[in-house]
Amino acid sequence: MSDAINIKNKKAYFEFEFIDKFIAGIQLTGTEIKSIREGKVNMNDGWCYFQKNELWIKNLNISTYDKGTHYNHEPLRPRKLLLNKKELKKLQDKIKEKGLTVIPLRLFINDRGFAKLEIALSKGKKIHDKRNTIKEREAKREMGRDGKGRN
Repeated sequence: MSDAINIKNKKAYFEFEFIDKFIAGIQLTGTEIKSIREGKVNMNDGWCYFQKNELWIKNLNISTYDKGTHYNHEPLRPRKLLLNKKELKKLQDKIKEKGLTVIPLRLFINDRGFAKLEIALSKGKKIHDKRNTIKEREAKREMGRDGKGRN
């Protein structure tokens, strides 16, 4: 079951250059984890911010649980991320630099059944960097086509 849930933020891989990656836990309610296990998550617009030395994620859209009652959760509420103090301090110091931000990359369920979020300290790509990414992707695709028996 844990192998099935691996939700990626594809937009982030195109828009940002990653400096450092971290694995963080998330504070969730009961209906939120049930929606995650169904794969009903959209993290394209998600971003992280610090509030009182705690890291929070905003715009992580976990859809409401279909079988939930009036105790269902709010889809876009801010959620607290769980990291060590050492990791939080490192991120907080780096964010103060110009142009750096923390974004979510991947949401998955670990082997113990807990939802984990892979976040990255990142820097936005320039337009020419995006063009290079597209060129590299197309070159890899062409190499794959040539290696499959085409003459």
